[in-house]
Amino acid sequence: MLCSGNDAAVCLAESVAGSVAEFSNLMNAKANDLGLTNSHFESPHGLDSDEHYTTAYELALLSNYALKNPTFLSIVGTKNYTVTINGYPKNLSNTNELLGNFNGVYGIKTGFTNGANRCLVTACKRGEMDIICVVLGADTKNFRTKDSIKLIEYTFKTYEYFNLKDYVTTYLSDWNSHNPDYFSIEKGTSQSLGIKLDPNLEISPLIPIPKDSISSVEASFTLNPNLQAPVHDGDHLGTLKISSKNTILAEFDLFSNTDIKKNNLFDYLLEFFKSYPHELENSVF
Repeated sequence: MLCSGNDAAVCLAESVAGSVAEFSNLMNAKANDLGLTNSHFESPHGLDSDEHYTTAYELALLSNYALKNPTFLSIVGTKNYTVTINGYPKNLSNTNELLGNFNGVYGIKTGFTNGANRCLVTACKRGEMDIICVVLGADTKNFRTKDSIKLIEYTFKTYEYFNLKDYVTTYLSDWNSHNPDYFSIEKGTSQSLGIKLDPNLEISPLIPIPKDSISSVEASFTLNPNLQAPVHDGDHLGTLKISSKNTILAEFDLFSNTDIKKNNLFDYLLEFFKSYPHELENSVF
């Protein structure tokens, strides 16, 4: 990977799957698992082929997945490495011109074919913000480098992290505290019902949004206040949208947080007795 050795890529493919074709099948199966619907692979090296293609966005998704592998992370962040071949040392240099030369860059990979021109996928982290930049189709290495730098600098200048998880958790807690009687539950033994998210839902704690949009973040929901008993804990009640400047940042399903049973005859009689205490005091049985 450091020196873009296509021969090594083919050797690895044949060792793993027996042939380039079978290894390509494994690549496409993994792409399918990752939801890469606009990617298809025919080789481990990526030389021009009509049925070998992907997109900038899906390259970013694939890179994000690959970076979770410690071995991959170590390799793409290595500037130079010396191997021994037939008893002789050989130095391999990373073809990524930004690695070690630009603030925060820790990977990932260059690319070139006559059909694709100069390409570069860059991983860069400054502070808490960790981004992946993809530049495809540049005419020269110089253009590839300049475009990557412009995109990276623009991103760090324009965006910052917003704690979506804390915002949603606080919003729902406050809403439940201030709206105990929001719902009208026909024939319900209680009118006190709150809302919650799916307890199995994992919310990304931090999401990048434009710096000038953070003060405009707001929550809105679609809820039907008129329900009919019984209501069960976990019943779907509506949706919650988090947005800023007319841009939806996230959308979540909302569910009931408790059970509300339906009144039976005994409940109606009990309610009747509670409602007419004076009449009961003056009644003769």
